[in-house]
Amino acid sequence: MAEFKLTLVVACALIDADKRVLLAQRPPGKTLAGLWEFPGGKAEPGERPETSLIRELHEELGITVSEPCLAPLTFASHAYENFHLLMPLYICRRWEGQVAAREGQTLAWVRANKLRDYPMPPADIPLIPHLIDLLM
Repeated sequence: MAEFKLTLVVACALIDADKRVLLAQRPPGKTLAGLWEFPGGKAEPGERPETSLIRELHEELGITVSEPCLAPLTFASHAYENFHLLMPLYICRRWEGQVAAREGQTLAWVRANKLRDYPMPPADIPLIPHLIDLLM
């Protein structure tokens, strides 16, 4: 059996007061450009998932999230061609600051039952039913 590099990526379903979920479109020049995903990113070596997610949300969106406001919902485990992705998905309903695209990405607030209308990376797709169950 071939060995794959295991990559830990953390993601967050930010949920606004209208029960919409924030999606970010991967900008041109990045792997999987044009696809929509839940905000987040790679954990640094030795970094806890929650710490990584708080850092990524600040870098990408300019918001401040406290660890108690992150609730684990589910996770994705997906084999890409060159690595295996393990991606916990947290939900967050409270943050400080205004959500803004700080890395050239397009943002969209989407109702849970419309998430499938946005093309996503293969690892993100199995997360959708969990959000529909939570929010619908």
